Amino acid sequence: MTVRDEVEANRSSLPAAERRVAEVVLRAPESVAFGTVALVAAHAETSGATVVRFGNRLGYEGFQGLQAAVQQELAGRLRPAAERIRERAKGDVVGRTLTVESANLHTTLTTLDRADFETAVALLSARGGRVAIAPGGASHGVARQLADELAVLRPGVELVWGSPMATAAALAGLEARDVVVAVDLRRYDSALLDAVSVAGGGASIIAVTDGVLSPLAERAAVAFAVAGEGAGPFDSHIGALALFNALLAGVATRLRTSATKRIDAIESAWATVGALRN
Repeated sequence: MTVRDEVEANRSSLPAAERRVAEVVLRAPESVAFGTVALVAAHAETSGATVVRFGNRLGYEGFQGLQAAVQQELAGRLRPAAERIRERAKGDVVGRTLTVESANLHTTLTTLDRADFETAVALLSARGGRVAIAPGGASHGVARQLADELAVLRPGVELVWGSPMATAAALAGLEARDVVVAVDLRRYDSALLDAVSVAGGGASIIAVTDGVLSPLAERAAVAFAVAGEGAGPFDSHIGALALFNALLAGVATRLRTSATKRIDAIESAWATVGALRN
């Protein structure tokens, strides 16, 4: 039986507080898969002990067992496009997309660990070091946008992209004060995983991926889980973009004085060469 099946089978016998936990599990499973007991309890407006009892009631080993089951089921959603394209879509495509993308956005930001977020902002704002943005193949577009916009706020930002040899060499040459932002969802780009594994000099790694069990998260100082379910055959990057926007806003706040001067200089250069038209 799936977790949903277990919930439905036990729904009538659940105390009121556990019914609220059940609603969180059904409505926002990512918050269970990627969150903590405290986070789920807060969403359900109950205690951590109630969340643990709910997991036991469904036959799992407390919250950890429930979380593992939800993670396994969510892993099945991020399937290859070759499989998804063969499914016959039902209903209104625009409406389905709105529902799926709204859920991706809500889940990514509501399950965000604020302490991890502040750590990542501090790493990305640190002076003197370099920031290497290293995406897997399918994440190149959103990673490129992060690199371009972060480079407006601070110097030393590089998009690491190219052959496996070039990517590995770029990350191997980093130092302890440098930062790697590794971006990829399953199925993971082997070249990126290999390059991150040889990142040199004790550089700090920020992983942006689909879950805490991702191999990208293994060596990361901070790992963010972004919801990436697509309404069609391809993964969604709405969650990742929202996370990047939040990180950029945090960096801009920390570096307000220097970032303002940098933006003014860039705008002046653009005006001088007539780069933009109103």
